[in-house]
Amino acid sequence: MHLPAELSPVLEAVRRIGRPRLVGGGVRDWLLGLESTDFDIEVGGASFAELHHALAPFGATDVVGRSFGVIKLRRGGNEYDFSLPRRESKTGRGHRGFAVEPDPLLSDADAAARRDFTINAIAFDPFTKAVIDPHGGRADLQARILRHTSAAFVDDPLRVMRAVQLSARFDLTLAPETAALCRGMSGTFAELPVERIWAEWEKWAVKSIRPSRGLEVLEATGWLQHFPEIAALRNCAQEPEWHPEGDAFTHTQLCLDALIALPAWAGSGPAQRRILMFAVLAHDFGKPATTRQEMKRDRLRWISPGHEAAGGPLALAFLRRIGAPLELDAPVSALVVNHLAHHHGQEHFTDTSVRRLARRLAPATIQDLATVMRADSNGRPPLTSPETHARIEALLECAHRLAVQSAAPKPLMLGRHLLSLGLKSGPRFKAVLDAAFQAQLDGAFHDEAGGLDWLQSHLQADPVGVTNDQPHPPPCPPNSTS
Repeated sequence: MHLPAELSPVLEAVRRIGRPRLVGGGVRDWLLGLESTDFDIEVGGASFAELHHALAPFGATDVVGRSFGVIKLRRGGNEYDFSLPRRESKTGRGHRGFAVEPDPLLSDADAAARRDFTINAIAFDPFTKAVIDPHGGRADLQARILRHTSAAFVDDPLRVMRAVQLSARFDLTLAPETAALCRGMSGTFAELPVERIWAEWEKWAVKSIRPSRGLEVLEATGWLQHFPEIAALRNCAQEPEWHPEGDAFTHTQLCLDALIALPAWAGSGPAQRRILMFAVLAHDFGKPATTRQEMKRDRLRWISPGHEAAGGPLALAFLRRIGAPLELDAPVSALVVNHLAHHHGQEHFTDTSVRRLARRLAPATIQDLATVMRADSNGRPPLTSPETHARIEALLECAHRLAVQSAAPKPLMLGRHLLSLGLKSGPRFKAVLDAAFQAQLDGAFHDEAGGLDWLQSHLQADPVGVTNDQPHPPPCPPNSTS
């Protein structure tokens, strides 16, 4: 395990007063072959005062709480958590209802027993290089199993939501005995603060390598009931000719995994990933309310007319339920409502339709929409649709040509232009500017000069409110002919 050079002298100093161990997610990630960026050190055999005194010469320290036995050390621009082994006992409701008692004399096995899952209960001795694994976490990692460490798991309901994101982040299957414990904890969901629920959903959205695993955990634990917009997708029928994969729940799982496989995902930062992941998760939320059977092409088929529009409000309800930031509402709902824009009967995308689509999507973009569309199309194995991908590519090509692929068009005509043409400031301003913007979207003009020409014609046809005390710009001369 490669440790930062700046940490080595600190560990040497701590070694003189206690027994330092690397613990938690950093060790797990290292064993998975991932880069370790999270270095937490648990120090047995030392008192809190001894630990604090040993750390003080190496940088600024922040005592998180003497009762918790945790000290944060800031060194070289990084922050390291040093803690004492501790016992925890349940004293009240929720994930904070614990009494914590540092105990420097705890064994490695007893200290690790308080951790949630076996894969997080592995320690590493930085001096002997020994992996300390009293609860079989290394074998569970190799088998890709997520298993609770001890019966104390049930004391903290947040651990079920952690199972959702951990299974998706590391492609893990929840152990049957752990799923059974979680089912018995379903009634404790209401004890969780919404901000903690969001923290786990955000990790799922940003860090997943197989997001469908998270939905598997929700279903296996019975916690799917707490997210009714997702739960309604199970057993929502789809037409087998177009969706051979099964119901809308299965389709959504496959779409989420397809999203992760797209190059656009690899190149996205956390903020963009949140938008894309929740848009794909919610894209068919409207199907359960709109799905019915109807005769089509001489056969009784399942159809879901209008499900994209119906899904917008449900996406917003879900985001509020999980405590998502309000900034996600507009882009996610816009992507849900417009995710079938490439299937609405037009043979070719027109400049006007693409400009208006970009405007409807804002602050999401046509590039975002293309990513959601591709994930949706790829989430129907074994069915593939080259025609669908060709239409998505045609949409992108048109958007690139119009320079609206990554941002909605902005109005070219502003209030100052109206003033320059002699229109008095007043209630009419908005109506004229709105009309100018609609004309711009329709392609009536493409630059400021063209916009001024359009405004002049518009105001001449309806001159109410125009004064004569400001000169109008001279009309553009007609194009010369040779």
